[in-house]
Amino acid sequence: MPAETKTIIMNAAEKLFAEEGYNATSLRAITAAAQVNLAAVNYHFGGKQGLLEAIYNRRIEPMNESRIKLLDTLEITWQSNPVPLEDLVRSFVQPALIMSRDPSGQYFVALLGRSYMEPKPILQEQVRGMFNDVSKRFATSFARTLPYLSKEELYCRMHFMIGVLAYCMSGADLMRMIASSQFFDNASSETLINNLVGFICNGMAAAGSNLETFESTGFASANENGFSKTT
Repeated sequence: MPAETKTIIMNAAEKLFAEEGYNATSLRAITAAAQVNLAAVNYHFGGKQGLLEAIYNRRIEPMNESRIKLLDTLEITWQSNPVPLEDLVRSFVQPALIMSRDPSGQYFVALLGRSYMEPKPILQEQVRGMFNDVSKRFATSFARTLPYLSKEELYCRMHFMIGVLAYCMSGADLMRMIASSQFFDNASSETLINNLVGFICNGMAAAGSNLETFESTGFASANENGFSKTT
């Protein structure tokens, strides 16, 4: 069946790309692992790069749909009021962390890590495009929740949030190596999400360049010595 063949090819390629890298993985290796012929890869994906793009899309699209659905619900609930910071951050990080801890997504997470080591400008531009709508929606909502931040400050903080999220998605091996702790081996997804949301919220809500904070977020508050949690 065509649909089943596409899935088999993507599963095989995703594993090989994650383990060996995109550049080191040949179409011959992919077809051997998937037990299909080269014509099947070209028919369904148009080649190796098209296959890689399809792999990214099948993981990123559902994650983004989940993020937008959560954000839609929050904005309907709060109507003309800003969405609480904690809810906003959670709606962004939760779908990604859940995907990363799902066994079916483990190879894709490793592939994302390799993408930084083997950059492909054309692919990076296409992947960036997959996040455009989500980025704009969340940036608009964050701007309403954190109105004291300049556009530049908000951009930086969202960039840092994504970086921390990517680190947490990288898996327990990296975390254990750096932190010398097995906490992440046994922690539930909800525990990780709660800890990550709290951490990000305090960074996002810290004072901006005008030394003001949006105290109704319930997180960061400026004082003479730095920042402290208000609730």
